[in-house]
Amino acid sequence: MTATLPETDGRLAQNIVHFARALRKAGVNVGTAQVHVAVEAVERAGFTKRQDFYHTLRACLVTRPEHLETYHQVFAFFWRDPDYLERMMKMMLPLVQAMGGEDEARPKPAERRAAEALSEAQARQPQAPDREEVEVDASFSWSEDEKFRQLDFEQMSAAEIRQASRMMRTLRLPVDPMLTRRCTPSGYGRIPDTRRMLRRAMRRGGEMHTMSFKQPRKRPPDLVALCDISGSMSVYSRMMMHFLHALTWAPNPGWGHVHGFTFGTQLTNVTRALHLRDVDLALQAAGQDAPDWQGGTRIGEAFLQFNRDWSRRVLGQGAAVLLITDGLERGDTALLETQVERLARSCRKLIWLNPLLRWDGFAPKAAGIRAILPHVGSFHACHSLDAMSDLAHALDGPGEKPRLMRAMCD
Repeated sequence: MTATLPETDGRLAQNIVHFARALRKAGVNVGTAQVHVAVEAVERAGFTKRQDFYHTLRACLVTRPEHLETYHQVFAFFWRDPDYLERMMKMMLPLVQAMGGEDEARPKPAERRAAEALSEAQARQPQAPDREEVEVDASFSWSEDEKFRQLDFEQMSAAEIRQASRMMRTLRLPVDPMLTRRCTPSGYGRIPDTRRMLRRAMRRGGEMHTMSFKQPRKRPPDLVALCDISGSMSVYSRMMMHFLHALTWAPNPGWGHVHGFTFGTQLTNVTRALHLRDVDLALQAAGQDAPDWQGGTRIGEAFLQFNRDWSRRVLGQGAAVLLITDGLERGDTALLETQVERLARSCRKLIWLNPLLRWDGFAPKAAGIRAILPHVGSFHACHSLDAMSDLAHALDGPGEKPRLMRAMCD
């Protein structure tokens, strides 16, 4: 990479700015500072090959691994892909795709987002003035942003759902590391490390002149999510899957292994799908693994299957369980109460997220809710971005459980 940029009409920096806008439209978070660094990097490094240019921009503009596929597709389309027109025609003509019947010709989700982003950018180019305009997005001012964060997921439009999904990726569920039975050497503490002191004394002829200490080793706890995907939970379950995918791929989330299960009329392990980097591919794989989306609800039978087949595998290391359901059981509530009690005893803490808490007059009158509530450690809402942000305190307090327990006993 010894060549410098050619003395052209100066459009390369402008095109890099347009390319960054296309990435933003495709869902990749690119800041102004990153664009500035990318332009400087290309100017300083220069390039003689397309691959050098590709990696220089990728190093400056991509900070999350799940955005690599989207970046690759946007780059291929934006920087003069010879097959661009052909691929765009295939995406815009679904009838032609159906007649072709070739799965390989079907665009990936990242490709679709890239095509939509570039089509919007190209549609705006003829109306663009000669002078560059500074676009100020005033749709989310402070007050509007507050309203949006309090808006129920079920009342959002498709565009608002996409916006909320992107914001959901930034949410975290902090947790303190847990102490284990194993110890690690320490320079200070209250537990004397007798083995270490004896080994040191043997090397010195039995003389023991310094103290050695040890302290319990810490490790991040595991998280197991049980997500209801029945018809009454369809919108919320999709948003929860975005949240679980963000927890799975977040750098240093504080959690060890994140396991995901869905249930409606049957239990499905979607952990492997959540470990796909692209969130669209992950949700698509989860949808293919779970055949009971928007079906009925048999929570008790699903918990019976989990306790029988998966509890010892994923809860053996002191994992916390995130139970995401409205609790509207259609099956045997006696079975549900028995299995929830067993689940609560098997995990470190059972946290219940219920979108029905969005109603001010909510009361635990349904039989399924009355069966689950006494056995959970905390009870929280999950119907909006603000409610999800409050989950940061989910492990510290009982949430709405005490109030609803009193209402249930009255």
